[in-house]
Amino acid sequence: MSSETLQVNDDEQSAPREPSRREVWRMFDRIAHRYDLANRLLSFGIDRRWRRRLASHLPTGTHLRVLDLATGTADQILDLFARSDRLAEGVGMDLAEQMLARGRQKVEARGLSDRVRLETGDACAIPSEPGAFDALTMSFGIRNVVDVPLAFREMLRVLRPGGRVLILEFSLPANGLIRRLHLFYLRHLLPRVGGFLSGDVAAYRYLNQTIETFPYGQSFCDWMEQAGFENARAVPLTFGIATLYIADRPNCESVDEERSAHVDGA
Repeated sequence: MSSETLQVNDDEQSAPREPSRREVWRMFDRIAHRYDLANRLLSFGIDRRWRRRLASHLPTGTHLRVLDLATGTADQILDLFARSDRLAEGVGMDLAEQMLARGRQKVEARGLSDRVRLETGDACAIPSEPGAFDALTMSFGIRNVVDVPLAFREMLRVLRPGGRVLILEFSLPANGLIRRLHLFYLRHLLPRVGGFLSGDVAAYRYLNQTIETFPYGQSFCDWMEQAGFENARAVPLTFGIATLYIADRPNCESVDEERSAHVDGA
């Protein structure tokens, strides 16, 4: 990974240390009752626009099966079904049961219970068969994963050859002025407002810490390609406050060639 994208803010002494991701799902269960409201207010509603951008990059084809990891209250998977008539079935997975419970209410309210199901599942040990999905999405969850390379390998495993992964995650703007303003918001305003709305200030301090310490941009794309994905690219959104990552699982021929090259070179 390049030091350029991992460097957060050298001239700021308040840059946080990277927090632990162990059992972070318990934190999300604590704030589940206000999670959707806090998201809308803290992002000024822009997160909906970001989710729409993700949906516009689904792979070609019809009757697609999609897996949404870290599905939370199901915002992303519901948006996919609202914006595409090419989806046949969707599965949302998360470790936070209170979040899933609220998501199931929303799925039922949208009349999608026969096509969308929400299950308990870990991104590092996805309980699905190899090649089960045409597309895999994950919005604002990858930075909470304990072992990201393992999660990438699991994503690769459950995608069909040629399938696509779409990851939406927070990042830091490249423009110096916007970056400083955004860091001020993350460090000083977001924890206070998020804490007031949810009753859990620590949860929103964690949010700031993970955003500032998590790789983004080309570093994240390199990480994906090292795990076996191809054509990884980053699409900055809203001055780089968030980034959409798009990558594909190699087709069978590519995988076979790579394995053969590895064996011949061993």
